[in-house]
Amino acid sequence: MSKMKNLKILSIVTILSFILIGCNGKLPGGDARKHSPDPAERVKKNLEEGRGFKIMDLGKNKGGVFEFASSNELWRASLDIIDFMPLTSVNYSGGIIITDWYSNEQNSNESIKITIRFLTNEIRSDALNIKVFTRRCEKSLIDCKYLKTNDVLVSELKKEILKKATIYKKQNLKKPKNNMWTSNPEAK
Repeated sequence: MSKMKNLKILSIVTILSFILIGCNGKLPGGDARKHSPDPAERVKKNLEEGRGFKIMDLGKNKGGVFEFASSNELWRASLDIIDFMPLTSVNYSGGIIITDWYSNEQNSNESIKITIRFLTNEIRSDALNIKVFTRRCEKSLIDCKYLKTNDVLVSELKKEILKKATIYKKQNLKKPKNNMWTSNPEAK
């Protein structure tokens, strides 16, 4: 009888150990420092973020809201404008595009690198933070000077990106939105 009891205790401890190891030693749950102590505020915030559920929705499949880079006019325009340059890092969720060093055949001792940071998705002049870096090398890549320069190039890039993003926005507005209230199923 005692062997059976010890075996049960050992199996429970083993199972709990595996559960804790699977959680990396942290028990699931929220961090009290990051969340309001008022339950009404937590419920409101969770419902706004789509984390809540209703008993009537238990059997339904719910999908999230996804915004893709192809639907953001500024993002698309920026990539189109600098498409001749090799890219080092492109992070849509982080809102940044970083090119690699680029030089043309005419002056191989000088190359440029561009970073574009997106501050908002709206098409306006303060939506982009563009930096252009210039690298001038004398004899080899070891002897180089790095400069953050070219305000003229920054303003030209910004102007071209905004112009192209505005064109994309107009094209998207012209497309008819197909939804259940405006589509005509009999016409199909």
